[in-house]
Amino acid sequence: MKVKVDQDKCISSGQCVSHASEVFDQRDEDGVAFLLTENPATELAEDVRQAAADCPAVAIHLEE
Repeated sequence: MKVKVDQDKCISSGQCVSHASEVFDQRDEDGVAFLLTENPATELAEDVRQAAADCPAVAIHLEE
């Protein structure tokens, strides 16, 4: 799985971090999400899928 975050779309809701803090974090200055890893471990895949599904801005894109 490869993960991408469209930072221009991100509205800083933090849903991604709450679902997969091993993969996502937020910038201190504005809360915009960024990736800690774009190729997460297999055991994190379901959490990453849930983060993408719950993103209100549809800013997370997955390549399976």
